[in-house]
Amino acid sequence: MDCLQYIRKLKDKNVAVYFEKENINTLDAKGEIMLTIMASLAQQESQSLSQNVKLGYQYRYQQGEVMVNCSRFLGYTKDENKRLVIVPEEAEIVKRIYREYLDGSSMDKIKKGLEADGILTGAGKKRWHTSTIRKILSNEKYIGDALLQKTYTVDFLTKKRVVNNGIVPQYYVENSHEAIIPREIFMQVQEELVRRSKGHISTSGKKRNFSANHVFSQIIFCGECGEIYRRVHWNNRGKKSIVWRCVSRLENTGLTCHSRTVLEDMIGLATVDAINKLIGQKDGFLTILKENIETVISETGNNVVSEIDKKLEELQKDLLRLANSKEDYNAYSARKFFHFKIFLKEFSPSL
Repeated sequence: MDCLQYIRKLKDKNVAVYFEKENINTLDAKGEIMLTIMASLAQQESQSLSQNVKLGYQYRYQQGEVMVNCSRFLGYTKDENKRLVIVPEEAEIVKRIYREYLDGSSMDKIKKGLEADGILTGAGKKRWHTSTIRKILSNEKYIGDALLQKTYTVDFLTKKRVVNNGIVPQYYVENSHEAIIPREIFMQVQEELVRRSKGHISTSGKKRNFSANHVFSQIIFCGECGEIYRRVHWNNRGKKSIVWRCVSRLENTGLTCHSRTVLEDMIGLATVDAINKLIGQKDGFLTILKENIETVISETGNNVVSEIDKKLEELQKDLLRLANSKEDYNAYSARKFFHFKIFLKEFSPSL
């Protein structure tokens, strides 16, 4: 009804709009009535057309037909039959992003590396964003699958699209096209994304963001207060050195900590010494490791099984509810199964 809104604004200023074909003058009361009727019919026709298009897309989704816009899709393009095919040069970029992320690099570090090497984004831009890196790392299409209808149109007039959070059905298609990333690598990346998002929760309740700036980042903790150790550059009387210090002593956390500051060289030497001892006594170490693993499994095995059974029961109840309500639960079950596989990996990587 935007047409009527603007016409009435013009009418308030005594400006007429004349439709020659329909012989309608907006300054005439009769003309406005006719225009209102015609605008309503046009809107109804637009809504009907939008609904037909929506049903057409839904039918294609139900048939497992994957429709992807490849104009900004790094790693893939379409052949003459509109099927997804790999672009080898771009696929290497995708593999690099996954490899560097699993090697411990942060998204910001990966972004800067790609920009430094002059590598373009899927949209052909020189500048990368961490949000782009995250989307690539979480996109199931790189393992040959496709989750359809991730977004949907909420208003047929404005064409506004929003993220689909279960409002309309989704469809998960496995092995719809050739994969760039092995499924096992993709699952490892999803677990790493979850792990990094959790960060470290200190004893004071403060959440520490993930850091991958150094090999010792996020793995050295204070034995007294439980906080993480942070890398610090010292300049003591003109003598420069790199040390690791408890965050409680660097920040005003409210905790009193007496842990010593440690030189980075000492940490490096201690790490090498520990590795050499393990290599020299690997038989005894492997025996102890095996015993520890068996102990943990025996203690937590029953809990893992009960958690999996509980999750399965929840999924079965949800599917039964959807079936009774005559909703389309095929997409729901496919999506839930995908997340359930991640759930199993978190609880028991051997499953």
